[in-house]
Amino acid sequence: MEQCACVERELDKVLQKFLTYGQHCEQSLEELLHYVGQLRAELASAALQGTPLSATLSLVMSQCCRKIKDTVQKLASDHKDIHSSVSRVGKAIDRNFDSEICGVVSDAVWDSREKQQQILQMAIVEHLYQQGMLSVAEELCQESTLNVDLDFKQPFLELNRILEALHEQDLGPALEWAVSHRQRLLELNSSLEFKLHRLHFIRLLAGGPEKQLEALSYARHFQPFARLHQREIQVMMGSLVYLRLGLEKSPYCHLLDNSHWAEICETFTRDACSLLGLSVESPLSVSFASGCVALPVLMNIKAVIEQRQCTGVWSHKDELPIEIELGMKCWYHSVFACPILRQQTSDSNPPIKLICGHVISRDALNKLINGGKLKCPYCPMEQNPADGKRIIF
Repeated sequence: MEQCACVERELDKVLQKFLTYGQHCEQSLEELLHYVGQLRAELASAALQGTPLSATLSLVMSQCCRKIKDTVQKLASDHKDIHSSVSRVGKAIDRNFDSEICGVVSDAVWDSREKQQQILQMAIVEHLYQQGMLSVAEELCQESTLNVDLDFKQPFLELNRILEALHEQDLGPALEWAVSHRQRLLELNSSLEFKLHRLHFIRLLAGGPEKQLEALSYARHFQPFARLHQREIQVMMGSLVYLRLGLEKSPYCHLLDNSHWAEICETFTRDACSLLGLSVESPLSVSFASGCVALPVLMNIKAVIEQRQCTGVWSHKDELPIEIELGMKCWYHSVFACPILRQQTSDSNPPIKLICGHVISRDALNKLINGGKLKCPYCPMEQNPADGKRIIF
């Protein structure tokens, strides 16, 4: 962050100079135009009178030409100073950021350069599909000769079609989808279908007294949700009392808030992605955000490793040399790091729970065995190594 702040300070200086130069330039040119305009009027007046050019006007014209030249030179000089300030921004970027970041991760992480390119292209295509940029994704597939199955594209096409309808306040496609996936949504404890019916009911309420009978008729859709959403249904039914007076000035005016549409879009995206096995955020955007946090730390570690000539410290493909805190937003599953070996457990080295309740990795357990017995590193209890049980988080 300090590097960004340094560059930002230089950039602020340039922007301030541009602003000052623009104001000064405009003022100087206006004064010059006004001066030239007055001189032109005097010359035109002298020409109409048929009098020859006086020595005074000749002197004034000479002074005007000199003033124009001096003004242009001054503006050009000031503009040249701005160029030097802009170049300092570039130097600040070079000074604070390492342009060569490929060396942070070893090439051994990828099976081959072709595999690396294919994974990156697939991540970009998936991101474009998830953002609704279908035509751009198709164009990228054609230009990169990337073969994407229709089964992969179909969920994104359907989700984007429904989301576009919701953005246009059309609930039909979303309701149809929710009804067809009702059982699976219930297994996820999703309230999507109820929220869609509630929003449709609110739209009918917004139509005024003319829509009262239609709203009452539509209320039968709330029956399957009465047990879980009784309070919300009661609120909507109570709002009918104020329908003739206008909901806008009633205690139920919050029902007409436009934020309900943004909320239903978020709910649909979250529940539909969960049901279809898709991530709510594209893997590319998550990876990019995580990389922005992790990259400065990794570059510092790389510099330290090179200075101390201990390149063997970071040789594993599936783990980093240090733990990097990415924040709660990037917590997707539980992990366990062995307190003895300071390594993250894996399928080949799972966490093991000892009889005393302490948990260590299997590799640590094997190293602590002495004479067929295991002494817990955290308490005095001795035990049989075979009594340890594997834990799955």
